[in-house]
Amino acid sequence: MFPTAPSDEPIFNVPRPVLLVLALLVLVHLVRQLLPELDDLWLVLASAFIPARYGAMGADLPGGEVALFTSPFTHLAVHGDWLHLALNSAWLLAFGGAIAQRTGALRFYIFFLVSGLGGAAAFYLANSDLMQPMIGASGAISGLMGGVVRFLFPALDSGGFRRLREAPRSVRLMSLGEALTDRRILATSAILVVINVLTIVGFGAAQNGAGIAWEAHLGGYVLGLFTYGLFDNVSHLQDEPQPNVD
Repeated sequence: MFPTAPSDEPIFNVPRPVLLVLALLVLVHLVRQLLPELDDLWLVLASAFIPARYGAMGADLPGGEVALFTSPFTHLAVHGDWLHLALNSAWLLAFGGAIAQRTGALRFYIFFLVSGLGGAAAFYLANSDLMQPMIGASGAISGLMGGVVRFLFPALDSGGFRRLREAPRSVRLMSLGEALTDRRILATSAILVVINVLTIVGFGAAQNGAGIAWEAHLGGYVLGLFTYGLFDNVSHLQDEPQPNVD
């Protein structure tokens, strides 16, 4: 038998914290559809993370000085179109469930935001004078991916994807040192870097206007990989009953 799942999770096997984040993203996009075009544009720019906002012109951009503090968070809730939202929602569902089950709701929300801040910080460091806005939750979702890889491979070694899906709290968490020397994690990280580099040298140049923020992807992933151990709430449960995977 599998360990009993926490009581605040299962609606269609998706933890409630993930559903709430997903619902917020959809709600924001739906509200935007009701706004006049100029009001919607103002909302997007006021919510977006714009590196140049932290320069001399910051107070003149939509959102003013308040957006200096809010936009590192609010950019996560705004998406370019339904396809952009759908892609991020799919990745949120893919990586968020196991994290939420292991951390609980509050830690999940904080980890999500911290990863998003990591993505914004990386985007700023690479583009400190850029006026182009960055929107979308991909930096935060990349952080979820960084957290998941620290217990993905132990799950595969002792039960496979079924164990990760149905009993993620029973899976051993890799220490940071172990994760940084594990060949599978290093290979996964290298593939992620290559994919994001291709957005620059390949199709990314043609889609620059769509806001493919590869810096945020990598920044969120790295911060998630490095900090997830601070949020994981079950790494001490080494004696939790193991699932029957026969």
